[in-house]
Amino acid sequence: MTNKSHKIKLMPPSLAPWKPRKDPSRQIAVLMSGGVDSTVSAHLLKEAGWDVLGITMKIPVTCDAPPQACGRTNVASLSGELAIAHYFVDVAEAFEELIIERFRRAYAMGHTPNPCIDCNTLLKFSLVWDFVRAEFGIEHLATGHYARIRTTNGLTRLGRARDIDKDQSYFLYAIPAEKLHHLAFPLGRLTKDQVRRTAAELGLSVAQKAESMELCFAGAGDYRAALAVEQADRNGDITDMQGNKIGHHKGISNYTLGQRRGIGFAGGKPLYVGRIDAAANTIALGTRDQVCSRQIVAQSLNVLIPDELVPGKRLSAKIRSYGDPNPCSIVGLTESTVTVEFDQPQFAPCPGQRLVLYDDRSDIVAGGTITTPDR
Repeated sequence: MTNKSHKIKLMPPSLAPWKPRKDPSRQIAVLMSGGVDSTVSAHLLKEAGWDVLGITMKIPVTCDAPPQACGRTNVASLSGELAIAHYFVDVAEAFEELIIERFRRAYAMGHTPNPCIDCNTLLKFSLVWDFVRAEFGIEHLATGHYARIRTTNGLTRLGRARDIDKDQSYFLYAIPAEKLHHLAFPLGRLTKDQVRRTAAELGLSVAQKAESMELCFAGAGDYRAALAVEQADRNGDITDMQGNKIGHHKGISNYTLGQRRGIGFAGGKPLYVGRIDAAANTIALGTRDQVCSRQIVAQSLNVLIPDELVPGKRLSAKIRSYGDPNPCSIVGLTESTVTVEFDQPQFAPCPGQRLVLYDDRSDIVAGGTITTPDR
């Protein structure tokens, strides 16, 4: 069957068709990528008494990498190892429109996109989840993300995982609050070593599979393979932070804010990309101090704990997926934006990236898209 408005198609079952054996309240779909994390998640849910259905998104790949590079070819066999039903859902056209085209447009504007967050927000936890609910009547969804769901006093929270080094909550901030109570992250309280050990004890073929560090739609290639040629190759001027011309660049899509290596300009001291002006087709270089900011504005907010998002509130925040949240205060708030001031200057906030706010329990309060920083 096909979702005509978004061109999502359910493909035939990989093995036996889905035949639910339990009450709908104990049925759950697991998004499986072919890696150890989602595979162990499916196993843990099955062991916990859930009726598990495996779902894998079939997406486009913009490079010449073989199919196995994206981990998709072995998902059906893994489902067989787990003895669960499995289907592929063809989201290629929706993925091209909602993820890859957004990625290209962001670079064309001089922004730094995060396609993994877009995929979670627009596909996995939105269109695909709704599609699975409509096709199979399954309300609950799970993935192999390292994040934590907890419910206290009737309120469901999304927070950081036990394994802080693997925590992926930053990528999940935009899941609507009303969906959290139907969501499961079985790995939230486990470490990566525990997950691999579980897979090895079960004799799963994926137990020692290496982690993928590349964009899924770029395969094993450079992400620039997904960009239009004219975006990558249109030369322009390099300036200092005052606007004085000091060199030439090879296309703004080849640069991100904070970049130091591969700029093609030697200034006698460490210089970083501090500004990208898509309209003028220029990049500006500055010292580390010049590219840092204490105040950061984010828009297009998703608020998970409204009572915590108030002016003057002390929270912590991340402007990138890695590292620990840093202390900050809310200094401005409108219906669509939040302004925070960090205790310490933050290196190269990137328009297009995300600001994610956490409370003192490491639960996500809100998140949004970073706009041009105020320096």
